[in-house]
Amino acid sequence: MLHWDAETLWQLLLPLAPDLSVEVLPRTGSTNTSLMERARAGDTSTCLMVAEQQTAGRGRLGRPWWSEPGGSLTFSLGLRYAPRDWSGLSLAVGLALARALDPSAPPRLGIKWPNDLWLTDGADRKLGGILIETVALPGDPEGRWTVIGCGLNILARPAAGPSAGPEGGFRTGYAGVQELQPDLDAPRTLHRIAAPLLQALQAFERDGLAPLLPAYAERDVLAGRTVSAGELRGTAIGPDRDGQLRVRRDDGTLQPVASGEVSVRPC
Repeated sequence: MLHWDAETLWQLLLPLAPDLSVEVLPRTGSTNTSLMERARAGDTSTCLMVAEQQTAGRGRLGRPWWSEPGGSLTFSLGLRYAPRDWSGLSLAVGLALARALDPSAPPRLGIKWPNDLWLTDGADRKLGGILIETVALPGDPEGRWTVIGCGLNILARPAAGPSAGPEGGFRTGYAGVQELQPDLDAPRTLHRIAAPLLQALQAFERDGLAPLLPAYAERDVLAGRTVSAGELRGTAIGPDRDGQLRVRRDDGTLQPVASGEVSVRPC
């Protein structure tokens, strides 16, 4: 088992979340699923749950997210959450992670709307993904139990696994945190990003997405590119204040995209 130094991490995060617990599991199905089940059973204390290996991890659209001990970082943060406006939460989370992992200028780590991190070094490659799930809380009409799941590749080179495909095993290419900083293993990466993530969630709960849009624009990997979303084809021009992706059609009209798969492959 890796050395996570959970006690130090807990002490670091305690001022931000007084009811926080940090749990490290050697193996589980899905940290998101575990925290959702816990909330349905009545336990809604803030929890950061880390798994060295997930056997049933999920990405968007139900896609599997494979992980191996040391090769990736998979964790979920569960908390009671009541932002004024939920719109664009995944963008705020992605921005917090990208800034913490890559504070360089110009940035190398970008965000693909709505919830992926891509290393943009000439050949866009996926480094991580975010999955956010919520459930209503009895007696709390405004707040919801919210689970923010994150999966980040750590190794500079991919390990063989069941996701194997044409590009070394990964449908959207592969990038690892160690390409940004070689000495960051999974525990050090978690220590790097956990506090910025909590701080970003607190700021989003108070202020929403609008103040983050200029910083997001600096890392927006879709801006100015030809994209497709279902039958829609056009040029991505960034998210609006509601977190919707704006796409300019060939006739100049703007079409917002609220959800779904967006492809940057040639249309």
